[in-house]
This record gives sequence, structure tokens and C-alpha cells, in this order.
Amino acid sequence: MRLQNTFGRSLVAVRNWPVFTDVVIGACGLAIFLGMIRMGTYWLASPMPAATISHSVRALPLYAFYSIVRIGIAYLFSLVFAVAYGYIAAYNPRVEAWMIAVLDILQSIPVLSFLPGVMLAMMALVPGHQLGIELGSILLIFTGQVWNMAFSFYSSLKSIPREMIEAARIYRYSAWQRFWQLEMPFAAIGLIWNSIVSVAGGWFFLIACEMFPLGNRFFRLPGLGSYLQTAASADPVDMHALLWGLAVLVLIIVATDQLLWRPLIAWSDKFKFEQVESATRVTSPLLAIFHRSSTLLRLPARLWVSLDERVCKELSAQQSHRAMRPLDDDRVSNGRMLQVGLGIFGALLAIWGGTAALHLLHGVTRGDLRLLLLGAAATFLRVNAALALAAAWTVPVGVMIGFNPRLARILQPVTQVVASVPATALFPVLLVGLTRLGGGLGVGSIALMLLGTQWYILFNVIAGAMAIPSDLKEAAALYRFTRWQRWRTLILPGIFPYLITGLVTASGGAWNASIVAEYFHIGDQTLQTLGLGAQISAATDSGRFAILLLATVLMALMVVTVNRLVWRRLYRLAETRYKLEG
Repeated sequence: MRLQNTFGRSLVAVRNWPVFTDVVIGACGLAIFLGMIRMGTYWLASPMPAATISHSVRALPLYAFYSIVRIGIAYLFSLVFAVAYGYIAAYNPRVEAWMIAVLDILQSIPVLSFLPGVMLAMMALVPGHQLGIELGSILLIFTGQVWNMAFSFYSSLKSIPREMIEAARIYRYSAWQRFWQLEMPFAAIGLIWNSIVSVAGGWFFLIACEMFPLGNRFFRLPGLGSYLQTAASADPVDMHALLWGLAVLVLIIVATDQLLWRPLIAWSDKFKFEQVESATRVTSPLLAIFHRSSTLLRLPARLWVSLDERVCKELSAQQSHRAMRPLDDDRVSNGRMLQVGLGIFGALLAIWGGTAALHLLHGVTRGDLRLLLLGAAATFLRVNAALALAAAWTVPVGVMIGFNPRLARILQPVTQVVASVPATALFPVLLVGLTRLGGGLGVGSIALMLLGTQWYILFNVIAGAMAIPSDLKEAAALYRFTRWQRWRTLILPGIFPYLITGLVTASGGAWNASIVAEYFHIGDQTLQTLGLGAQISAATDSGRFAILLLATVLMALMVVTVNRLVWRRLYRLAETRYKLEG
């Protein structure tokens, strides 16, 4: 008589490999350390403004490494700035309007408008080393990444449910406890998805940040962006090198999605504000492997717990001696002094800047002003056309991806790859196709703006759809809402704050993309069309800093006016009528 196997597979412990996982993590740490040594050696070398770019495939790994480091450091700077700026703006009513206005202005300034000041300042700050030029390139990438992250974090803080704020005040949470246990978890989903689109934006502007003229000097840094641009600008176009460069770029983006963004999205899913646990969860195999690592589970946990306990104990002791303020009391300690100080500083800065600008604009003619105004009108129409086309397809597709985790696992890396591929590298092919269809650069610039800005809306809509509580979705299904009722009462109100954030940042991104959409180098030719972005790029190439300053100021004024008349009112509506309450 034989005994049958009575053990089910569900009762057998899952086999893991903690030692192997720790070895792999240790190898990754060693690789990072060696990479830091390599970058330190390169940065401390003598400055090399115009590096020779090899089109050999063997040079691609080193160029890709340089570009990854630049984008990674720029992203870390962007994350710290976005969190700090959004936090100060959200919790200081006296300076909130000023800070959001400044953020509106900064996000509307094209990357190339920051170029002269940033590059000259960094080269003067670190003379005699390559580090100065590298810091200038990193800060240029920073200006293309940071603004939508700051808007996202600010919008999330303003949308925290009232009862959660009341609970934090009743339990007398310190600012440290409230930040890590309420504000960061609530903002995590939107911040992660905006980080994805920020890094995609960094890849989009990589060519402009690694290869650019400045007056009578030309800068070309070794990197993937310079590799793609030199391959696209060769006469004839080096399609072999261009395809290899795009293949490496796609490989980097897919690896970043699987190794970084997908684990972060799966981790942030636990921060959804819902009362019923969702039946479908976002998963990540890499995150599951990390959970089996004894090194990652024990060492960081012990360090963080010990630090958190000490900080919380000290802050709680200070908090216990303070009186609890009412929820509607928006007083800020020393707020009036801060406002007066900022006002004085802003007035002095405006006087100095106005004097310098008037001296610089002395040689601008009426013909230049007329051309700038016509270009501003043309770019304004192109920006709005690109926004309308982007919203028409990103809203339904973003909701579909956000509501279906299985579909998200398939389409998420695909959208990241398409969003991150520099459209300027594909623009020669796009331009040839539009020319054969009877279009020109005027239509092609709208297509290029669309390629660079539609992702801001898409990723924010995905984040908003994923943040809708599961119990509301189940209630809509239980009451058998029609498709129209579901969109009107659940989906559009649920994604509205995220949608407005996406539209605001997409608008600023479209104005930024105009500098590469309306003015393009192909081979030994320069193609341009009437537009404000084209005049900014042309002024940068020719060193006409007066036109560059005037065009930048005009673009900033137009963007700020639209934001104040349209987007700020929609932001206020999102904070009041469409704020999620328990």
C-alpha cells in the first residue's frame, strides 16, 4: 500500500535566495562605487568644451553612462527642490501666491533661455575643471524636469482630506511626523508618475543640454544626446549610428522602468486613500526579490527606526508644550517678517534686473518687436492646438491604463519608451513625411510639440485614475452606472486635480518644446518657421542676447497670463469642489 502525497503546493514554503540576492545587491553597490570614481576622474580633468564624438558602437556604453549620470543627478536635484518648494508654498499662505507665480514664470522659460547664465556661472564657479561644464549641463536638464514635480507635490498637499489633517492635529503630530506619515504617502502616487514624465523630459531635452552653441563658442559634451545629434546632423545622415543610439536609449528606458519605476509604483499602491482593499494589486517581481533580501530588510530598517525614534521623541517633547491651533487658523510664525523681507528682496532684484534689461534692449528695433509679436501669436496657436490634440487621446487612454493593472504592466514601459525618445532625433524622418504630404515645418512643429508634451497629461491622468479609491469603483459597478454616468460622477471628478496639473505642465512644456520644434538643424541646413521659439533659438545661435531676453520675457508674460486667468481658477476648483473627502 502506497501513501499518497498529502501536501498541497500552497502549503510548501516559497523558496527564496537571500544570499544570492545580497550578492547581486553588493555587486550593484560596487559597480556604483566604481562609476563614482570614473565620473570623479572625468569631472576633475581639464575642461574639454567641444569633445569629439565617435560614431563607433563601442563608444555607446561610455556615452550612455555619462548621460545616465547627468539625468540621475538632475532628477535628485529636482526631487529635493520640488518637495521643498511645494511644501513651503502649500503651508505659507502669505507667500503662496508669489511662489506659484514664480513657478509659473520659471516653467514657461525655455531651457535655452537659462543657457547663457547657467553655463557662464558654473564655469566661473568651477574654473579649470570639466566639472563646471558638467554642472551647467546638469542644471539645464534640471530646468526641464523640476516644474511638473513641484506642481504635483503642491497640488497633492492642497488636496489632502480635511479629516486626515484634523487627525494629525488631534494627535499632535510634529512637522516631521506629519511629513513622513501623512503628506509624503498621500503625494507619493502623483510624485512618482510625475517623476517618470520628468525623466522622460530630461531625455527629450538631452540633445539640447549636451550639444549647444553659446555666442562664438560651441559646447559638445560626450553623451548619448550628442551621439544622436551628430548622427542626425551628418551629411548624409548616419542611419547606422542613429539606429544604434536609439536602440541603446530604448534599452536604458526599459531597464529603468523594470528596475526603478515599476517597483516604486507597486510600493506606492499601498498609499491609496481607500477604505476597501483593491482586488487587483500592482505587482513587481524585483520588489518581491528585494523583500527577500536580508541586507535590505535589516540594515536600512534598523538605521531608519533608530533615527526616526530619536527625531520623533525630541519633536514630540517640544510639541507637547505647544497649544493646538484650530484647523482654520492659517497663521504662520514670523510670516509678516518673511513677507516683508521677500518683498524688499524682490523689489531690489526687479530694480537691478530692469536697469540691466533696459541697457541690454537699447539696440532692439521696431521690426524686431513686430516679428516677436507675430511669432508669439503663431506659437500661442500651435501650443493650444497641441494641447487639444494631446488631451483628446491621453484622457481616455490614461483612464484605461489606470483602471487596469494588467494593461498598465504592458503599456507602462511602452509609453515610457515613446515618451523618452528625443523627438528631435526622429524629426528628420517626420519632416520628410510631412513634406511629402504637403505640410511643412509649421505643421511639423505642432507634431513635435505634441510628441514632447502629451506625456505630461497622460502620466498625470494615469496617476489620478490609480488614486481613485476602490470602494468608489465598486459602488459605481454595484449601482450599474452607465458609461456616461461613470465618467461624469466618478472618473472626471476623481482625476480632475491630476488632469489640471498635467495640463498646466503640458502647457509650459509645449512652450519649452517650441525652441526645438520651430528651429531645427538638419545636415548643413537650418529650417525654421515663424514663432517665438524659433527666434529664441536663432538668438542663441547668433549671440543676440537682447532678442533672447525680450523673447523670453514675452513668452513668460503670455504663459503667466494664461495661468492666472485659466489654470489658477481651475486649481481652486480642484481644491474645493473636487477634493477627496472621507
